[in-house]
Amino acid sequence: MTNETMVTEFILKGFSDVPELRLISTIFFLFIYLFALLGNISIIAAVSRDSRLHIPMYFFLKNLSFLDMCYTTVIVPKALINSLMGSEVISFWECVAQLFLFVTLCASECFLLTSMAYDRCLAIYKPLLYGVIMSRKLCTELVMVAWLSGAFYAIFHTINTFSLQFCGPNVIDHFFCDSSPIMRLSCSDSHTNEEIGFVVGGCTILGAFALTIISYVLIIATIARTQSAGGRWKAFSTCSSHLTTIILFYVTGSIAYLRPTSHYFPLQGRLVSVFYSILTPSLNPVVYCLRNTDMQAALKKLFVPSK
Repeated sequence: MTNETMVTEFILKGFSDVPELRLISTIFFLFIYLFALLGNISIIAAVSRDSRLHIPMYFFLKNLSFLDMCYTTVIVPKALINSLMGSEVISFWECVAQLFLFVTLCASECFLLTSMAYDRCLAIYKPLLYGVIMSRKLCTELVMVAWLSGAFYAIFHTINTFSLQFCGPNVIDHFFCDSSPIMRLSCSDSHTNEEIGFVVGGCTILGAFALTIISYVLIIATIARTQSAGGRWKAFSTCSSHLTTIILFYVTGSIAYLRPTSHYFPLQGRLVSVFYSILTPSLNPVVYCLRNTDMQAALKKLFVPSK
């Protein structure tokens, strides 16, 4: 961090620029946030309590729910409090911490989804070796690698953003501290930082995505060779929820980040951010429970205990 930074605090614009819509948007996002918390906590509790779900697929799902719960909590409560209190101020170092934590969690989710794709690929492509290879030790290592990789990427991303000079203005056209609107406030030349961030971020996301695609190519090829329709449907149903989550995550994330900061549009940026930072984490529990009978049974057992 440079000692020449003059800005000591930033002002977040919040969910809406229109004062009349702020209360409505605050109530709406509070409801979505609470729904996301309830959904993800329910999945964590159900998987932890039901011994039938103590298998790699649900171990990864429990960690995915924890990540979703954390990265909405990093940004939404602060935005809600600011909106309700009418004070949009966030200190410089709070902003640094928020960006670092948010990027850590998002990048970790990206790598975790890749590990989940590998798990589904191994279960379908090499079912006889699945139980031997996908041990609890390997599952734990994959989750740890996802978290560490996310943290290392976040360190780079945060330094790359805040190594710029900020001497005013200090109004961030967003409801949380994100790199693109922050870089637009820099009073120094941010072109090089933008290019480096775009290349490194693009390679990181596309690299994880490529590994995920390879896993699904093997999955689809294996399913296509399955002769019985029932066998094909059973194999596909085990990874359909994960595939839906991947589509939601990568489509919204790519729209938000795989573009130069110079092409950032505040309104579009906020709308896209709502999808990948608030709506997607709240939809993931629904996606995984909608057609998963094991999860439905575990949740029923959790909320409706037998007499």
